[in-house]
Amino acid sequence: MSDLFQIPYQYCTQGDLVIGEITTQFDCLFETPSFSEHPTTKFADQLMAMTKNYQHVLSLAFAVKQINKNPKILPNVSLGFHIYDNFLSPRMTHQNTLKLLSNRNRIVPNYNCDGQNNLIAVIGGHYSEISLHMALILGIYKIPQLYTAKIYIVYNHNFFPFKIAYSVLAPMINVKTNLSSFYRMVPSETIQYTGIVLLLLHFQWLWIAIITSDDDKGERFLQTLLPMLSEHEICTAVIERTKTLSDILENFQSYKQIFDIVPSLMELRAKVYVVNADLQTMSCLKWLIYVYASLRDIEEISLGKVWILTAHWDFSTEAFHRDFDVHVFHGALSLALHSNEMLGFREFLQEVSPNSSKDGFLRLFWEQAFSCLFSTSHESEEDKKCTGEEKLESLPGTLFEMSMTGQSYSIYNAVYAIAHALHKMSLLSTSKHKSGVVQSRLNPLNVQPWELHMFLKSTSFNNTAGDLVSFDESGELAAGFDIINWITFPNKSFLRVKVGKMDSQALQSQTITINEEMIKWHSSFNQVLPISQCNDNCRPGYRREKIEGKPFCCYSCVPCPPGKITVEKDMDDCRPCPGDQFPNKKRDQCLPKTLQFIYFTEPLGMTSTILALFFALATISVLGIFIKHQNTPIVKANNRNLTYSLLISLLLSFLCPLLFIGQPQALTCYLRQTAFGVVFTVAVSCVLAKTITVVLAFMAIKPGSRMRNWVGKRLTNYVVLVCFFIQAIICVVWLCTTPPFPDYNMSSLAEEIIAECNEGSVTMFYCLLGYLGFLAIVSFTVAFLARRLPDSFNEAKFITFSMLLFCSVWFSFILSYLSIKGKYMVAVEIFSILASSIGLLGCIFFPKCYIIIVRPWMNKKDQLTRKSI
Repeated sequence: MSDLFQIPYQYCTQGDLVIGEITTQFDCLFETPSFSEHPTTKFADQLMAMTKNYQHVLSLAFAVKQINKNPKILPNVSLGFHIYDNFLSPRMTHQNTLKLLSNRNRIVPNYNCDGQNNLIAVIGGHYSEISLHMALILGIYKIPQLYTAKIYIVYNHNFFPFKIAYSVLAPMINVKTNLSSFYRMVPSETIQYTGIVLLLLHFQWLWIAIITSDDDKGERFLQTLLPMLSEHEICTAVIERTKTLSDILENFQSYKQIFDIVPSLMELRAKVYVVNADLQTMSCLKWLIYVYASLRDIEEISLGKVWILTAHWDFSTEAFHRDFDVHVFHGALSLALHSNEMLGFREFLQEVSPNSSKDGFLRLFWEQAFSCLFSTSHESEEDKKCTGEEKLESLPGTLFEMSMTGQSYSIYNAVYAIAHALHKMSLLSTSKHKSGVVQSRLNPLNVQPWELHMFLKSTSFNNTAGDLVSFDESGELAAGFDIINWITFPNKSFLRVKVGKMDSQALQSQTITINEEMIKWHSSFNQVLPISQCNDNCRPGYRREKIEGKPFCCYSCVPCPPGKITVEKDMDDCRPCPGDQFPNKKRDQCLPKTLQFIYFTEPLGMTSTILALFFALATISVLGIFIKHQNTPIVKANNRNLTYSLLISLLLSFLCPLLFIGQPQALTCYLRQTAFGVVFTVAVSCVLAKTITVVLAFMAIKPGSRMRNWVGKRLTNYVVLVCFFIQAIICVVWLCTTPPFPDYNMSSLAEEIIAECNEGSVTMFYCLLGYLGFLAIVSFTVAFLARRLPDSFNEAKFITFSMLLFCSVWFSFILSYLSIKGKYMVAVEIFSILASSIGLLGCIFFPKCYIIIVRPWMNKKDQLTRKSI
């Protein structure tokens, strides 16, 4: 372990500090020196490191230390490692990768005479592009790669390195098809994109903005995410592409265009920003916000946005951003690699000190983190001096965290994955040396890198935090993501609060778990769930209507048409209520329809009943008067039996309206129209017979007239029976073919169900009315012709008037019947029945009753037969 933390320095452009390839990010804004040069102290002093990511180095050291102390894993074997810097440069990545395959001092691929350094596996870079550059070379040698650091196994003081990678999210390509030795200590990136979409859908954020880098990574991010957003009807208000900081400083022509991003963020209606939170994007975004606030002399800039950040985000602040107001990102949500607190890690960090460590990077990290210089540096008298006794826990979280981050957790698991795979190899015993399985005693000189694959693929173990670590069939970690809510404080410290999770089965179940009560939103939202939409929601009772020329998330709200409702917000279409319900005034709820028919207890029903019974009693009274005075001339005139028949039919006609009141039943529906038709047919036929009798009587008194043979009861009886028989046939045919039946009409009225008698056959109903109308017209015509016959009491005059009234009432009824619905249509028929019956009763019988009761002296034959003057 003598060379633990003996790290070769390299120059940095803007890149990663690789721990055999574990990466700790740098952000360098100066010119890039030649790769062949070695750094000077002055160059190291100028280095502006992402101090927070030094935890990646320490998590590796912590895992190695734990394994070396654990007698249950690789007994008699010690692990060590070297750290290389790739600078996010393909050239340096290839150069350092070749170093892994060669002697330390000279790059000669395929030739390594260092018996102590037998490369077995590599932990690769923090960025996917760097990991893939390494994989292209290491894959040739089938060296397992769980991308981050070069690790050595020490056995009897003999080193041989193996390489694995904790690589962050790789681009969306089929890595396992092309690089079979590639293992990733993170879940599939497909799950992350799905998680972003599900997060937006969970909070109904349908109008968003996107910020990504202006390079191939940014384009891949957009090409993958945008179709998924469109599929779930999430619109993009704007897409901002950030430059690298060096591009911004070098290209002042585009400075104003880029700097305009900040005010556009403040003015945009979209409240949610999805950020591809890699180093370049976040560095540029924070720099722009910082400079904008400085130039505008704004102490606290508040964009009032919800930031949705990818798993790259680690809330780190570059050294030159110490004054950056982290409250801008208060309440941000991010997907994060699942992590857990490792027992003993905080104590391990507390023991770290540059005074007792041989780590070459530790002093540089110390100077950057605590803004001081060691005495060996070229410091001035004004510079603060480092004592080495400073405490890491005193640093704000933006510079260094004492709890293990998701990236560090992946590195930790990567080291343990290799250790467990090697431990399996050490436990196997076989006599076949060429079978790819080692002897029971692990021999560094005999182990080949490709032999480790079968053990890595099947590796499954619980780490010291109790989490299961295993790979899926694609060589990716079978795990999900945590959903983190970032809470900031004025002293630039922060908390990462786990508010939800998305497991590895999210692609199948399409669900995430979120505890909304734990989420703290930005202060500008007053702890109310932010709303991010192109326009306000369409309230229930309205539907969405697309606005031409705008994205599908922008729409206008149109009221639902009559008879339809929407019960939820932002419905695309209104739906009709069930037949027995109707919309309320707001058209956001269906109410039950009331049953409509004429109740006996309501005013209309009570009035109709009283009138019907009153005139029925009046008819009975008239009949009683006529029976009492049956032998008087006025009663005997025009056939006494016809008079009685007419009065009885009128009595029944007055009782017919009672069949129309109340809820329709099968029996009442059968009787309503047929009883009315038959009764009125008898009444009208009696009137017709009486009219014919009057005409024949006057014609019979002429000398030599043959009409005397027709005058008598037989003719009148035939007239009544024939008329009744024809109407009876119509009613029987109707009842036998398509009889009326109780029906509930739900469509005619908006808010009521009409309980009615369905006529069954409208044709038969109109035949009944038509025949009745025909009889009435014939009676009217005959009476009209006989109205001028000489007599002091010519009954034909009254019959004419009564039939005129009868025909007018039923003609009006037919017109009303075609235009009125519901109980009022029934009320019109009741009124027609009562009015026509009253007309017959009053016009024909009131004059006679007047003579019988008031002027009995006129009730004599000579008075009735004398000619009028």
